[in-house]
Amino acid sequence: MAAKILPVVKLATKVTIAGGALYVAYGSGLLGSSEQGSVALGKAKAAIPPAVQEWMKYFGLEAQLPTIPTVEFSPVQAWNSGVRKTISTLSEAPTNAVGYTNQGFQYMKDLTK
Repeated sequence: MAAKILPVVKLATKVTIAGGALYVAYGSGLLGSSEQGSVALGKAKAAIPPAVQEWMKYFGLEAQLPTIPTVEFSPVQAWNSGVRKTISTLSEAPTNAVGYTNQGFQYMKDLTK
C-alpha cells in the first residue's frame, strides 16, 4: 500500500512547490510587464544581501559577500527583443525569398550556358 502512495505524495509535493513558486513570482510582478519586472529586480537587490547577512550571523558564519555586479543594460529595453527580431525577420521573408529565388534562377542560367 505504501509503495502506491509514495509516487502520489512525491507528485503532490512537486506540484505544491511549483505552484508556490508560480504564486510568489506572479505576486512579486515577475510575470507582469517590463516595468513590474524592473521593480521586482530592484526589490530583490535590496532584500537579498541583508537576509544573507542575517542567516550568516544566525549560523555563526563569518564571510564577506562579493559585491553585486551592475547590470549594463536596462531590462525594460531588452524585454522581448527576441520577439521583435523574429517578427522583423518574418516581415522581411517575402522580399528575401524573391531575392534568393532570383539568385537561384541566375545560377541555373549560368550553369546551362
